[in-house]
Amino acid sequence: MRVAVVVMETSHHRDTEGRRHLERLAETLSAAGHEVSVFCAQWWGGNATQFEPDEVSYRGVTVEPAEPSFCTRLPALLAKYRPDVVHAFPTPSSVLRAANAGAKLARAPLVVEWYGDHEAPVSDRAIGGADQFVTPSELVQTRLWEAGADSDLTTVIPQSIDMELVREVDPAEEVDVVYAHPLDDSANVESLFLGLAELRQQGWSATIIGDGPKRETYEQEAADLRIDDRVTFAGACDREQRLAIYKGAHVFVQTAWREHFATELLWALSCGCIAVVEYQTESSAHELVEHRDRDFRVTTPQEIADAIVESAGMDHRTLDESLAEYDHGAVVGQYADLYERLVDEHGLF
Repeated sequence: MRVAVVVMETSHHRDTEGRRHLERLAETLSAAGHEVSVFCAQWWGGNATQFEPDEVSYRGVTVEPAEPSFCTRLPALLAKYRPDVVHAFPTPSSVLRAANAGAKLARAPLVVEWYGDHEAPVSDRAIGGADQFVTPSELVQTRLWEAGADSDLTTVIPQSIDMELVREVDPAEEVDVVYAHPLDDSANVESLFLGLAELRQQGWSATIIGDGPKRETYEQEAADLRIDDRVTFAGACDREQRLAIYKGAHVFVQTAWREHFATELLWALSCGCIAVVEYQTESSAHELVEHRDRDFRVTTPQEIADAIVESAGMDHRTLDESLAEYDHGAVVGQYADLYERLVDEHGLF
């Protein structure tokens, strides 16, 4: 399958979770044997209009992310590439409309990856041009419906993880509780700390993974609650370090206010962690544990504390093979099936 990915500003221009997700998808599709080209504004040095750092080809539509010239050039470039599918980022709306025009010239369906964290609203006209929308969670799908998308043209495909890597990593030292999220305004580590403070008279240890503008604030909160001697701030950590910590941990606590898809929770579950998920209206994290019997959904710090105590009687695990359904290969297969269906349907018109 030949796939054209359209995103004027990549994560090299503007680093957002949705852009990183789309770029990881391009890499995963390529690793699965598909031909993938990303049509974007140039982010690499030199005069070359095409750059291939790995298996994915990046094609510079413009030198800078200039919306008018990008939209002018994109349709013809897509038509020349002759993709089977055009897969686009939803903003800016003008670029999405240009991607739609290019898809029509190439006689290919237009798929929009609606991760939910794009900065600007998408116009009704741009939304109306898509043949299919993909969201990472039911929460984001509901928001997409509210934005005007036809419910029949939306599907949920989750983030993927590397189960082979999960199996290979050795556990780090044992820790009772682990938390992972950028330490920003949406982190809400307060709920976890208040829950842990309820257990001040009991023996436990906790590791906080992540860095960000509120790290010092959270370090001070731990000190104010007199639990800082049992809380370790591990910093950002790379993927292998995170997996090792998750494998050594007994419980993963999820309290962040905002999660379009709870990726770190998924990784932790695959490493055998028991999950304690605090329900938040802007978070989809609860969707990952709705049908699991080893995890807890809570609404208050006291319930977090109670769940941590109850989980102490459960066995410690370092791998959960049931999460293989989220492996890169399995998830990219969902995209391939979607593409094939859309190509078949498109050929009927």
